[in-house]
Amino acid sequence: MAQTETMTGGEAMVRAAVANGIDMIFGLPGAQIYPMFDAIYRMPEVSAVISRHEQGAAYMAFGASAATGKPSAYAVVPGPGVLNTAAALCTAAGTNKPVLCMTGQIMSEFLGVGRGHLHELSDQRGTLEKIAKHADHIAEPANTSAQVNNAFRAMLSGRPGPATIEMCWDTMAKPWDVAIGPGNTAIDKPEVDEDAVSEAADLVASARNIMIMTGGGAQHASSEVRELAETLGAVVTAFRSGRGVVSEDHPCGASSAAAKALWDDTDLLIGIGSRLEMQFMRWGSMAEYRDRAPESGPKVIRIDIDPEEMGRFKPDTGIVADAIDGTRALIEKIKSRGYKAGDLDRIAEAKARSRKEYEEIQPQVAYLDTIREVLPRDGFMVEELCQVGFASYFAYPVYEPRTYVTCGYQGTLGFGFPTAIGVKAALPNKAVVSITGDGGFLFGMPELASAVQHNIGLITIVFNNSSFGNVRRDQQIQYNSHLIGADLANPDMMKLADSFGVDGYRVATPDELKPALATAIDNNKPALIEVVVERGSEVSPWKYIMKY
Repeated sequence: MAQTETMTGGEAMVRAAVANGIDMIFGLPGAQIYPMFDAIYRMPEVSAVISRHEQGAAYMAFGASAATGKPSAYAVVPGPGVLNTAAALCTAAGTNKPVLCMTGQIMSEFLGVGRGHLHELSDQRGTLEKIAKHADHIAEPANTSAQVNNAFRAMLSGRPGPATIEMCWDTMAKPWDVAIGPGNTAIDKPEVDEDAVSEAADLVASARNIMIMTGGGAQHASSEVRELAETLGAVVTAFRSGRGVVSEDHPCGASSAAAKALWDDTDLLIGIGSRLEMQFMRWGSMAEYRDRAPESGPKVIRIDIDPEEMGRFKPDTGIVADAIDGTRALIEKIKSRGYKAGDLDRIAEAKARSRKEYEEIQPQVAYLDTIREVLPRDGFMVEELCQVGFASYFAYPVYEPRTYVTCGYQGTLGFGFPTAIGVKAALPNKAVVSITGDGGFLFGMPELASAVQHNIGLITIVFNNSSFGNVRRDQQIQYNSHLIGADLANPDMMKLADSFGVDGYRVATPDELKPALATAIDNNKPALIEVVVERGSEVSPWKYIMKY
């Protein structure tokens, strides 16, 4: 039984988070959460990474969780502070990341009174409940350990997602008698339905050209998915969040561009932890995806931990299970019956053919080739909504799980750079590259100071085309070149790097990028590489992403 000790409410929150495996908290100190940061100062088992904006702190926590697959945490003041993190919370919710937001509240005696206390929201917890998977208010510090454990259980059970916990300003500051027990060990997940597995195996038995689509829910099931693919001779592909589950240089692994060439002949699609957006919305009909059931195309098996997914888009057979459990059960059932694996040559041919086709997407593909050549196999790439970022969906090979970090369907412009800081902070011995456009980079540019202050050796490659490239192209094509808000006036990136004290490199070709990137990786210090790109010169990558 945990021993009762005297501590502030804020210290109780931090200790309970540490009991659940948190050893780093991103954030910004402020009046209502001083006790949390004071506790961090006094606790050697947890460190703080201080951001320059609340949104940056939340994205850093998101990056840490995305890269490690483990829960992460950030701490910010309530009201406007926590609202500044809403975009990152949406991104964590959309990509199923267990990110914990730790925040304060107004004085308990003013809670719900509406007197306009500092940072007051009319219903902060209610607001956060609309975004996060779990939101809680800790009124009694004695319950802190149990309530924080509940937050971690909620984040990790079923479909993962973010959680928030709050405590009133005065409650957080006062000393209380509190017992902090062990962290949560209960993670709820469904039992595998053997009848569903048998139905799925029946579909496999009658199929010959099988495609496996992995999403973020399969990132922890790499070995199982690879074994299933090898057993079936099936191609494995992904759009964004599921990349790297099976390496794209494995005989069964393929980019989305290569998989597209195999789609018309596919007679069975197995989705694992995936919404199947790529096949049935991007390659198919938006209306069919909206109507929740495919009317044409291959048979569909879905393995997903969220039972609601089976109603959102109905498969022929649905296995409600964790990706490891469901995939393992299907493998065993198939092997018990026997199956003749498909032809791997068709996958290799599609990969070679698609590579030749998307070579036209320049200069993005040439730059991505250079990054892939220089970055270690287990190095991390954090994409961004920019021309090279969009091309990376299909033109940047991914070899290891979690090493391609994305914002998923939220499409949160500006997420990439601060997220990459979190990736590097969590994994300081890995090479981490952020690719971003000038527009997205300037969303979070002040976090260069955070990288320098904490000596976080992130390499940021800014592709500077002095514009929001997609906006510019759309306005040219769809609105008779009525350009508004598309072209940007930017600071001198090298002077900017110098002023922050980061290593700066300016390049204009892939050949120039190669030694600059290699040097930056070797130095393992904060670095900014500007790639100068002529405005409007990039070839559109969208024909390889959406059906036209």
